[in-house]
Amino acid sequence: MSRVGIHSSLRETLTALPKIELHRHLEGSLRLTTLCDLAQQYNLDVPRKAEDLRPYVQVMNDEPNFRNFLEKFNVLRRFYLSPEVISRLTYEVIEDAFKDNVRYLELRFTPAALAKTRGYPLHEVAHWMLIAVAKARLDFPAMQVELIASINRHESLAIAEKVTQIAVEHKEDIVGLDLAGDEVNYPTGPFGPLFREARKAGLGIVVHAGEWTGPATVREAIEDLHAMRIGHGVRAVEDPNVAALARERGIAFEVCPTSNLQSGVVQRMSDHPLRDMLFLKLKAIINTDDPSVSNIVLTDEYEIVVEELGLTLDDLKQTILTGAASTFQSPIARAQIVQQFKDALGLSNGAQ
Repeated sequence: MSRVGIHSSLRETLTALPKIELHRHLEGSLRLTTLCDLAQQYNLDVPRKAEDLRPYVQVMNDEPNFRNFLEKFNVLRRFYLSPEVISRLTYEVIEDAFKDNVRYLELRFTPAALAKTRGYPLHEVAHWMLIAVAKARLDFPAMQVELIASINRHESLAIAEKVTQIAVEHKEDIVGLDLAGDEVNYPTGPFGPLFREARKAGLGIVVHAGEWTGPATVREAIEDLHAMRIGHGVRAVEDPNVAALARERGIAFEVCPTSNLQSGVVQRMSDHPLRDMLFLKLKAIINTDDPSVSNIVLTDEYEIVVEELGLTLDDLKQTILTGAASTFQSPIARAQIVQQFKDALGLSNGAQ
């Protein structure tokens, strides 16, 4: 078989895999065509044509560092212009995941980011999102969709308190609380009481750590915020004690290879720590992070780790099962999700 044929066959196989995504930001998943429509409709001071707008909202030839990566969101946040727009964007993000054969999605959203442009109350933003999620659940019954509310480190504790309250009040639909944003300049400590409160209320806890900083922030997330999952966390492999702590506590790592390359966490994809994480028996799950900012889908991420890191199809299936076992669900519901994915992946006959 020719190289082209091998590539085509691999792509078809990976596209067909039933997928799970635990780390996808709504704000980084917006369709470029929709952004162009909104720019025209609301007369925004941004380029109206897709190829002209693309450099402002997608990573292209940018120098790979976290500042350039985060800068895209300063433009994207100008588009949350009405309740209808927020609902539309939410629905489209879920639809796009469904088209890539994602069968379980925990979509995280940042209420303060969605509310900022028009000064909307945070609880109303959450309500508009829940309406869109409910519609998507009806339209895509083969896909389970949950929400994670995200707090930015650089925003006030007052905002963090409101987001935590919203998540607790809607914990039937909002299954987790996330701490995100600039981990270099904003420590986790001030958010400890809120995250302990959220976990006590039954929410799953996930913290961005060990991405742009070293393994110490992973330890802080686990010990101080009682994180159950770590967003990224790839720097954990640099400290055997932190890796051992994560392994002992059963912490899952939401790994996003393309994002890590574009934001300067790794210099080359071949250097990505995912292989080391798996070798160290850490629970690693493959995700997109911000698919529209990175101009990828989850199938692309699977293809990259196979071709650039040498992961096998069996390795991928195991990361999918790891994801299923790491969902923010009750133990009974989580076991059912694991079994569903085992069946769909053809692993029900004794495979773990």
